[in-house]
This record gives sequence, C-alpha cells and structure tokens, in this order.
Amino acid sequence: MNSEMDLSNNEYHEVGVDNEQDNNETVEEPKVGMTFSSVEEVWSYYMKYGKQKGFGVCKRNSKQGDDGNVRWFTLVCARQGTSKSKAANVLKPRQTEKIGCMARINATLNDEGGYTLSKVNLDHTHVCSPEKARHFRCFKKVNARVSKRFKINDEAGIRMKKNFKSLVVEAKGYENVPFEEERRNNIDNERQLRLGVGGAEALCNYFRQMQKKDPDFYYEMDVDNDLMLKNVFWADARSRAAYQSFRDVITFDTTYLTNAYKMPFVSFVGVNHHGQSILFGCGLISNEDMYTFEWLFKSWLNCMNDQPPNAIITDQDKALQLAISKVFPTSRHRFCLWHIMKKLPKKFGSHSRYEEIKSTLQKCVYDSLSEQEFEERWHDLLNTYDLHENAWLGSLYGDRRIWVPAYIRDTFWAGMSTAQRSEGMNAFFDNYVNSRTTLKQFVDQYDSALRRKVENEAIADFNSFNTNIPCISHYPLEKHFQKAYTISKFKEVQDELRGFLYLTTSLLGCEGRKYTYIVADEVQVSDELIKRANYIVKLDEDLLEVNCSCKLFEFRGILCKHALRILTQLGKSTIPSKYILDRWRKDIKRKYTFIKLIYEATSNPERQRYDRIQNCFYELCSNAAKTESNCVKLINQLEQLKLEFR
Repeated sequence: MNSEMDLSNNEYHEVGVDNEQDNNETVEEPKVGMTFSSVEEVWSYYMKYGKQKGFGVCKRNSKQGDDGNVRWFTLVCARQGTSKSKAANVLKPRQTEKIGCMARINATLNDEGGYTLSKVNLDHTHVCSPEKARHFRCFKKVNARVSKRFKINDEAGIRMKKNFKSLVVEAKGYENVPFEEERRNNIDNERQLRLGVGGAEALCNYFRQMQKKDPDFYYEMDVDNDLMLKNVFWADARSRAAYQSFRDVITFDTTYLTNAYKMPFVSFVGVNHHGQSILFGCGLISNEDMYTFEWLFKSWLNCMNDQPPNAIITDQDKALQLAISKVFPTSRHRFCLWHIMKKLPKKFGSHSRYEEIKSTLQKCVYDSLSEQEFEERWHDLLNTYDLHENAWLGSLYGDRRIWVPAYIRDTFWAGMSTAQRSEGMNAFFDNYVNSRTTLKQFVDQYDSALRRKVENEAIADFNSFNTNIPCISHYPLEKHFQKAYTISKFKEVQDELRGFLYLTTSLLGCEGRKYTYIVADEVQVSDELIKRANYIVKLDEDLLEVNCSCKLFEFRGILCKHALRILTQLGKSTIPSKYILDRWRKDIKRKYTFIKLIYEATSNPERQRYDRIQNCFYELCSNAAKTESNCVKLINQLEQLKLEFR
C-alpha cells in the first residue's frame, strides 16, 4: 500500500547539496521529459538551476511505495506556500519568505529505476536575483574541512569573528563563502593606532596603489614644513557613489579614538535605504581646531564633486561650527542632542536638586512641540532653580536653533536624531584593529571593515526582496508601504499603525476640501505615567497634502500615525507619491551597488597556484580519511610524489 509523505512534519524541508556549482557552468532549463539516475541527482540539478536563476529550493512532498522507493516527489521555490504568523504579538508579525510562488518541478520514477520530470513550472511571482541567491538557507553549508577548522580554532581560544574573517579572506570575498557568520564577538579592549616607523610613507604608497586599481579612489594628505604627516583623508569609489544616493544628511564624528600620536579618527557617515550606517569617507587628523576641520571639509567636498549635504550633524564644538559655516554655508547644521544631554551629570551632578533639574530639562527639550512652548518651559526652568547665571545653559540657549528638536523638526534628518550612528560606524572598525595596529595596517583593515558593511547591506536587500512582513491591518495604505519599502522602514510604518489604538480624533474645521483635525495621542511613558498630547493634522484633498504638527514626516521621512489615522478615517486607499520616499524604497537600482570594492586580493602567481593545489588536496584528504586502507594508500602515493617534486 502506498503511503504519502509530507517531509519534516508538514514543514517544508530545505535541502542542500555537496557539489558547488562552477561559476562558468550554465545549467539547462528544466523541461518535461528530462531524466535523472536518482533522487539526489534531481536535487543537485534543481539546486544548481535555482542558484543560477536566483531562487531558493525546498522539497515540498513525496510518495513512497511499499518497496521503499520514492514514486514521485516535488521540488519547489523556497517562496512557495503561505505562512501563518507564529508571533505571540499579532501586531508584531515575523517576516516570512512565503508568498505563494508556484515555480516547481515534479519527478516521477520511471521504468529504468531513474526519475523523469513530469511537470515543470518556471514562472515565479517574485524577483529572482542570482547575485543574492547564496543567502537562501538551502545554499548555506559548512563542509567537513571548515567545521574541523572551527573546532580546532575554538579550542585554541580563537573567536568566531576571526574564524569567519579568515574564511572570507581565503575565499576572496563574502560571495564565495557558502554560509553566513552565525554570531558576532565583542571586543571591549581599548583600541589605539600607532603610526609606526615609515607609517606615513607606507600610507602614501598604499593610497597610490589603490588609485592605480581604481581612478575613483580618492585621498588627500596634509604635511607640515618638515614633511611630517599632519592630516589624511580618503574615500573609496563605492563610498563616493553611495553619497550621490544618500547625500541628504550626514553625521561627522571625531570621538572614536586618539592614538599616541594624537591623531583622532574621523568619519563622514550617512544612512542607506535600510537605515544602516554607510560610510562616505574618513580620515586621521592631528588637531581639532577650525583650520584642521576646514582642510578636512574642503578635501571631502572636493572628493564629492563640490556637492554639499543638505544637513549635517556634529558634536557641540565651536571650531566645528565655524568650519562648517565657511565650507558648507548652505547646509543645515545641528548639534548632536545625545552628546549634549549626556553632559547633564557633569554639569549638575553636584547640585542638591539635580534629579529635579534633569527631569525638568528633559521635558523642556523632548516634550516641547513648538518654539513658543520651549521658550516658556526654558524660562520656567531658569526661574524655578535660579539658573540664570549658569554659563553652560546660557551657551545652550544661544545655540538653541541648532540642537533643540522644536527648532529643527522642519528639516529632514533621516531618523538620525543623535550621533550614535557615527559611533556605531566607529565601533564597526573596532573589530578590525587592536592596540598594536599601525597606521598602514589600519587602512588595510578599512577594506575588510567596508566589505562587512557591504555584506550586511546585501543581506538586508535580499531579505527585503525575498521575505515579507505581513500586514497588521486591513487598510490598503499599509499594503502600499509593504510593497514599496525595505523591511526595516516598513516596520517603522507598522509602529505608527500600532499607535492607532491610543488616538482619538475630532474635526476642528472644514473649508471646501480642506480639513483640520485635532488628534489626541496617549503615550505610556512608564507603568504609572501616561503622557497626553494634542496634534493638529491638516488635509488638502485638492493638493493631495497632509501635514501634522508633530512633523515626523519632515524629520524622519515616515508618515506619522496622526496623519495615517486621518487618511484611513476618510477612507483613502492610496498614499500620495510624495509621502513614499525614494530613499526608503527597495525597488530602486542605485548606481553604487554596481561598484565593487577594491580588495587586497593577491596577484602573486605562485600563491595562486598554491591555493589551487591546496583546494584539490582538501577534497582528496576528506575522501581518503574515510577508511584506513585509503588513508595508507594516499600517504604512500604522496611519499612517491615528494621524490618527484623535490
């Protein structure tokens, strides 16, 4: 009696193969009537075809006869079927790759004992990307050699981070490693750079070498009268191209580290369409004065074809402020709010009413929705705690238009409300340098760090195209954002939709097709405290415009819950295109993604030959080690070869 099997307890079982597809091999398209000698051969073939075309493969089901032979089985695209959310919170569904794709092949046992393709469907309901196919689970594998190395290195105390990085170097790129790093390590030791003997000369030679490989690699070096290195700036071709896509706002940070030679590392950082940090250039400087910053900013601006950013975030520093006003006169400059507020303990920690001052100042800064409201709360703060003579508060008030949220909400900051993004980029470099790293070695490691960042973006791109976050509402508006935005940005939209539960609306006025609403919002600050606020939402149906007094869209580029609430209340099924920003879209091809990084791949022919021979021996050793007789046979043959190649 035949029994029908559904693999893995009704879960779709993704399969893998041991044979790696030759990059130059072209796999023939599946056709009805194609024959194979075994189930494994069908699997291997369809896996290679899937990787070539850019989709994952899994085994759907099969039927087995009484004799134990598989009568027929179905291999499908990994994005077939539908998935029910298993998330405990229905308002926070998990992303899923299942979208009902019908691409598949059916193989049936034939009279010769092999298998023949009886049905073939080549049509996918989604975009297939061969370059990103390696991220599908079915193509991720750790072979015996790599597994053995991991085990030995782990016993020797070598962390997973370095294990994985060594494999990336050996494979000459993340794209050649058939699995992803499973965990990250944390390096808590202080990181410092040493210039080292001949560091400046080595650095200059390195930059020249990079520029020979790619004319778009850019660098500038500033030396003193004694030809000693003072400042250096560089940016690779990909960073320069990425700036053209995300030049609306950048952060500039100098707080990374200072080495024994007093050369702080500085970085120009933006955010990509996933909200990830993306590097636009970096440097080492000898001083933090206006003249040094001016040299650095001019170098960077020249590198970026004299295109200044729309907005720039920095730490609170007078020298920076003056340099920016000279080099970037048209850019909106703001101080990092996080850096300012973290100074509170230092400025008022010894005050007898410190906790009260801290709480009052935070409410003044974070809760003021308008300039007038901030002014009133600020003066109440000074009067209540007699702080009129406090010099620090006086300087902050003088600069209020470039750090207080109430004054800067009308400018787009891409969600970068603090400088922690820039520090996040610096922490990323921490994994690649240590206390013994020379200046030349640091620049070498810059390539490795950047490759990791590019890989993270590639994975996020893959997830945005090949998985979905289910909608949490029935509103058509949510569907529009789901289709257009990357996963990380769609999650931010869903965060706004969840806030509908705590909103109440009332019509304030109406003139023709122009409406004004009051939206009352309740935000739970703690278990005992609920903060209430009223927002004004204006809707013009003729101009297809909606504006909210919270200015979330102007500030972060995400339509706020107050505006979305009014749109859904009025039965709007589409979002005006102006409120779906191109910079958050997943379906736009950005030029910088086609630019490869300049890797330090070896050009030594002897080393290349050595690698080829070594790869052959890996497979040979793995096969021979399975039995004692084969092991002895191989060793004897190798002894003969030693005599021949002495």
